[in-house]
Amino acid sequence: MADARPRVWRWPIIGLGGLFILLAVAFVLLRGDLIREQLDPKTPYQTYRPPPAPDYAQATAWRLAPDHPEAPAAGDPPADVFFVSPTTYEGGRQWNDPINDAKSDRLFRRVMAPNYAGPFVRVGRIFAPRYRQAGLYSLLTLRDDAKDARAFAYGDVAAAFRQWRDHGGGQRPFLVVGVEQGGTLASRLVAEEIAPNPGLRARLAGAYLIETVVPATHPALEPCARRDQAGCLAAWASVPASEIDRGRILLNRALVWDAGDELVNLRGPALCFNPILGSTTDEPAPARMHLGAANATGLEWGARPAFLAREVSAHCEGGILRVSSPRSASLQPSGSWTEQRMAPGFNLFYADLEADARARVTALTKPTLTKPGP
Repeated sequence: MADARPRVWRWPIIGLGGLFILLAVAFVLLRGDLIREQLDPKTPYQTYRPPPAPDYAQATAWRLAPDHPEAPAAGDPPADVFFVSPTTYEGGRQWNDPINDAKSDRLFRRVMAPNYAGPFVRVGRIFAPRYRQAGLYSLLTLRDDAKDARAFAYGDVAAAFRQWRDHGGGQRPFLVVGVEQGGTLASRLVAEEIAPNPGLRARLAGAYLIETVVPATHPALEPCARRDQAGCLAAWASVPASEIDRGRILLNRALVWDAGDELVNLRGPALCFNPILGSTTDEPAPARMHLGAANATGLEWGARPAFLAREVSAHCEGGILRVSSPRSASLQPSGSWTEQRMAPGFNLFYADLEADARARVTALTKPTLTKPGP
């Protein structure tokens, strides 16, 4: 007669296995909610005490800046670049990032600077201020507290820009570059500090608002229509071409500045600049025109990465840049849950942006041909 004891334990073991599987599935499904809960500062912004303000007269208030900002050297590139970093602060305890947060600084230097400031380093001297950026949680919710944190960060960016304006490279041409949260802040900077100032507008080669939703109605600057155009606005937010609904969701959740300097939901169409074509257009850009993507994460600052040309095609549709899937594994999202919700550790349009920025600086600085007199 067979021993019946193994059957006694079979069902409890099967039950425990099923429970384990159920818990694992629940964790995967709820993981995002659990992490969001950990990132939530849980303090009402009205009672929140932000970290100390940076002093932009001090070199320590800048993540990147030339050694002698007021005196460009003979070998320096022809322009200046005011660069507003994407989010590098996860949050959790603070709504806004202390400027001496070591983890945030490491992410900037390892990932964000080489991939997003890198395309402009051969075009202009980079000025990248530390600012009390809103934490990642503020980008994952539409709560008023989160909007207040993002609006607060603008004060630092504006103060840094004025310091550069008054004590930077004199009357040099310049570019404004902002990425993701930095792009939203840079869009307000363009509208409030640059567009109303004829002297600054005359020196502006271009404003790049990368992965940033900007209203197409009444933009602060003329949208870039061709590569040899200076003083224009290049703004776009991209999604994989294969994800049909993601663009609609992105626009539905996008926050833009209204006339009262409040962050509100986008109403109406969004601008869409195609970096491959160098134009705000719905015309498709085939992969054969793509100058090159790059994964510059971990490279020494200023090092030129290897370009992967003809990796992606892109076209604007409904205010969103739809980009084909790159073939290279180095151009695929990776990292932790929080890192995958920040700007990725690669730049699909690295070489395209470098060429675009160089062309706009050239367009601004080339001598004007005049007809000889009689």
